[in-house]
Amino acid sequence: MEGKIIRRRFSFSGAVQGVGFRWRARHAAERYGATGWVRNERDGSVTMELQGSEETIERVLDAVERGAYIHIDGMDMCSLPVDTDERGFSTRGDW
Repeated sequence: MEGKIIRRRFSFSGAVQGVGFRWRARHAAERYGATGWVRNERDGSVTMELQGSEETIERVLDAVERGAYIHIDGMDMCSLPVDTDERGFSTRGDW
């Protein structure tokens, strides 16, 4: 990871469940060295927390958005404190 480490929580709406979103997010995070997690929500949205440099987070988001069947209609973001104990990226169960 390059630069200052930050953490962001994202909520995505649109065609984001059942289209490989979590799989793509996990593989992109592993490829670019981000940590965090991704989870489907009851309302059809997907929540993802990413930790890494700004550049790393942008790379992961770009990779997810390029998914063939993923269509993001909305994205909310908030900043969170860095989790210094976190290692790796996980796909969490639904809800």
